[in-house]
Amino acid sequence: MAVSGSSSRSTLIVQLSPTRTAKLSFTVQLILTVFWLAWVIALLLSSNPESSQSFMHYIFLGLGLAFLVYIILQNTSVFGVQSYIEVTPQYIVQKFGVFRKKQVIPIPEIEQVYISPLALRVTRKDGAKVYLDLKQVRKKRDMEKIKAKVRHMAPEHGYVVTNATNQRS
Repeated sequence: MAVSGSSSRSTLIVQLSPTRTAKLSFTVQLILTVFWLAWVIALLLSSNPESSQSFMHYIFLGLGLAFLVYIILQNTSVFGVQSYIEVTPQYIVQKFGVFRKKQVIPIPEIEQVYISPLALRVTRKDGAKVYLDLKQVRKKRDMEKIKAKVRHMAPEHGYVVTNATNQRS
């Protein structure tokens, strides 16, 4: 993913794929929502406009449209990148979706980074440990870019990098 602006060389942003932990897949949610909307529209077209029930049909239509927008936001990048890992000289950010909080780790507060094949475990100077999951990174090349960027910044910012093979770099 390309980064615009003058700081494009020092900033790395990697888009994450949607989580696959939902009880119903995106396709099933989308099909159910389309059936829901079709059913409500059929009810609206077949009912009497002066009926007291038509008000409820409009409420169900609004809820169906809201749910459709929600599942599209959570599972696609139609409205821009929603899930990403960003590594800059000032901080590391991990965000897992539109309605979820960002996890921000300022670089000056990092004491040690343990790099495993699918995660980064960051130990802060206050002793707190932060786990950054890399399982959703789409491409192996992007995962390597994240790890290389963290390794590259270590000497400059004075934190220790330990790899899963117990080698320090």
